[in-house]
This record gives sequence, C-alpha cells and structure tokens, in this order.
Amino acid sequence: MKLKTIKEAFHKELDAIYGKEEVSSFFYLLIESYCYFTRLKLALEPEKTISKAEEELLLQALNRLKEQEPIQYIIGETEFYGLPFKVNAHTLIPRPETEELVEWVIVSNKRSKPLTVLDIGTGTGCIAISLAKNLPNAKVYALDVSEKALEKAKENAVLNEVEVTFISADILNQSTCDLKLENVEFDIIVSNPPYVRNLEKQEMRTNVLANEPHLALFVEDDNPLQFYNAITAFAIAKLKAKGELYFEINEYLGKEMLTLLQENDFKDIELKKDFFGKDRMLKGVKG
Repeated sequence: MKLKTIKEAFHKELDAIYGKEEVSSFFYLLIESYCYFTRLKLALEPEKTISKAEEELLLQALNRLKEQEPIQYIIGETEFYGLPFKVNAHTLIPRPETEELVEWVIVSNKRSKPLTVLDIGTGTGCIAISLAKNLPNAKVYALDVSEKALEKAKENAVLNEVEVTFISADILNQSTCDLKLENVEFDIIVSNPPYVRNLEKQEMRTNVLANEPHLALFVEDDNPLQFYNAITAFAIAKLKAKGELYFEINEYLGKEMLTLLQENDFKDIELKKDFFGKDRMLKGVKG
C-alpha cells in the first residue's frame, strides 16, 4: 500500500477527533518510528509504498488512536528536556510544565560543588535523569512506589547514559523511606507528586483519563496535599541545612502550598508560574 493512501485514511478516521494538524503530526511520527521514513522523504517520494508488515503496524496504530490512546504509548517513547524517554502504561507521560521545574532546579544549581539530589515519585525518571545529565557534580537518587515505573526509569537511565540510584519505597510510609536512605542527606529534594483532585477530572482529556496511571495523577478531594505534607515532613528530616525543596503543584492550590512551607519554617519561598501563567512550581529553603 502507498503511504499517501494510509495518510488519507488517518485523516478520514481521526480528523474529527483530533483536528487535521495533530493527525498529520501523529502520522509523520508513526512513519518515522515504524518505517524509518521522514516527512521530507515522503514529500520527495509521494508514491512510496511500504511492506505489508509496516502497513499492519500503521493501521493498528490508527485503531489505537481512534480509542484515544496517547501517541507516546503507541510509539513507546517521548522526548523530555531534549532527551529520549521510553514510556508505557505504568508511567505518566512527561509534561512540558515539568521541564520548567527541571530548568529551575538546574539554573539555580549550576555550580561546581558536589550535590546530592532526590526525586520523589520519579515515574519515567524524567526529572532525575535530566538533572543527572545536566548537573554533572550531582549524585542523584530517585524514589517511586511503582516497581513497573522503576523498571522503565532504570531503562531510561541506561538509554541516557547517566547514573541514578533508584529506590522502591512509599513516601507515605516515612519510616520505610528513612530506613532505605538512613545514611543520606540531600542538598535538593524535588517532586512532581499526584495532585489532581477527583473533582478536576472533568477538566482532563479523555485520553489521559482512560490511559495514564491514576496512581500517579489523582488525590482525594478532602486531602489534596497528602503527598506534599509527607514530602515536606521527609524534607525537614533529610535536607541539609539550607537545602532546597522544589515542587510541581496543582494550579489551584498555590496559596495552600505557600502556607504549608511557611508553617514548616521554610525560607526564601518562591511560587512560580508556568508558561501558561498558572501557579505551577514552588521552592523553599530549609530554615
């Protein structure tokens, strides 16, 4: 079958769901991943035909897109902070907002002295690995409760040629975390924990709700700061003096997060907006 024929089928089946431009983007990502054929090559060879096996892969992807499965899961990878990351249904797909959090940590710590860093709720490992790649003097640890997520994070560390110490633990069980990290203190603790309240599900796209791991996304409406409380308590115990705590936060809970750090004697607290103008990141220094 000709690639242009499959492209026509993609637009016919998917434009009403995603829009023409996004469907084109999906198609070109897929032909590059499955057929090693780029958009430019297709423009130069508009009559290009593909094998039956390649055709089947593309049509399977088309059906998965009709079910609104994220393209990142279909291809099995994405890009974050200029680095490649493998993803699957056990890992949250890294978001551009989280790249801003990583940038904040890196810019604030571009110095020669050694650093010890902990990423809590690492998922794909995108935060920990990006920090290890860009802060060469940092010893980076990454913690997650999901063994399946940790498997993918370890794979991503190898893919990006960095050393990260991965730890299986539940931050909501601080005694276990303390035991696994009993001899370590940190200069930086960073986390993008679950923070979407159930009442906010209606604001989310169907492909996120139906496919991405709810364990990494949602908290109960009556306890939205559950993970932030636990991580802040852990940070009080495990950060060095003047150590830095960084959070990605729920855009609706900026004031509550400021209060949390203030009440726990953190200093130099900064609430930062993302590129959409939403309260998205918070930083505090251990007092």
